[in-house]
Amino acid sequence: MSFFRNPEIRRSLLWWLPLCAVSAAGGWALLGWQAGLWTGAACLGLAALHYAVTARRYAAMAALSRDLDRVLHGGSFWEPDRFREGELAILQDEIAKLVLRLQEQADALQREKCALADAMADISHQIRTPLTSLRLVASLLSDEGDDEARRLALTRELHSLLGRIDWLIEGLLKLSRLDAGAVRLETTELPAAALLERASAPLAVALDLRNLRLEVDAAAAALVCDPSWTAEAIGNILKNCMEHTPPGGTIRAEARQTAIFTELTITDTGPGIAPEDLPHLFERFYRGKDAAPAAAGVGLALARTILTSQGATVQAKNGIHGGAKFVVRFYRTVI
Repeated sequence: MSFFRNPEIRRSLLWWLPLCAVSAAGGWALLGWQAGLWTGAACLGLAALHYAVTARRYAAMAALSRDLDRVLHGGSFWEPDRFREGELAILQDEIAKLVLRLQEQADALQREKCALADAMADISHQIRTPLTSLRLVASLLSDEGDDEARRLALTRELHSLLGRIDWLIEGLLKLSRLDAGAVRLETTELPAAALLERASAPLAVALDLRNLRLEVDAAAAALVCDPSWTAEAIGNILKNCMEHTPPGGTIRAEARQTAIFTELTITDTGPGIAPEDLPHLFERFYRGKDAAPAAAGVGLALARTILTSQGATVQAKNGIHGGAKFVVRFYRTVI
């Protein structure tokens, strides 16, 4: 029998059998043969009880072993109705926790693997178009029949395409680092006006060239965030508004503070967001029907990832009087 293959059981037989024999002989010698029989029977009963309890414990251990084997072959482990009180139950519970944690880590690794494969496919797809244009421009530049003005125009186009590829790769790398948890956000409290100034500074020249006005009304609002990454996120939202606002328009950034959150509202005087684009606006590589030809669909996705990594929320909608409206909330307390 498999029960008696355990060394513990075989060793116990070496002292249970002599104990029963000695008890029966002692009872016979002291109190007569009937007492000896009763003493021997009682000793055998205790031995049977001991082996019954041990067999039950071994059965639970065998069930635990089968559970682990099932997990190794892709099955589940947790069966709470079988667990009881006692040291063995505690062991089962701890092993179940360990198995669940390992399964969660395995699932997370699988998700990261799929995300990496998707990211590589997306990067390949997004870079393919500007690379094709680069090859075309390079072939045109090699034509000796072109005049100097055409060569200068092609050179500017070449620099523009290279800049687009550089921006795209940088944005995708930032997204990948955030997705992988490789970025450590350092939060600090700072005035909303300082954050908006930092976010809009790289766009100052572009705003001037497009004849756009940026109005900021931050009052005395403050928020807790990572200054560098949050400025990157808000800057991408401002950039999106800039690209969809016609010349002579206005982009307005406001901030207000409550006891629960600090809210940043960014609006523009552009045509607004198409209703069919609203549900997908923050999706990676999504380009709306009114998107610019050079748009890659990375900026708003990066902005949402940065903001949600800090517990903030971002929402896009159309303003009451037209134009796009982005609402970002940084919560000061846990609701």
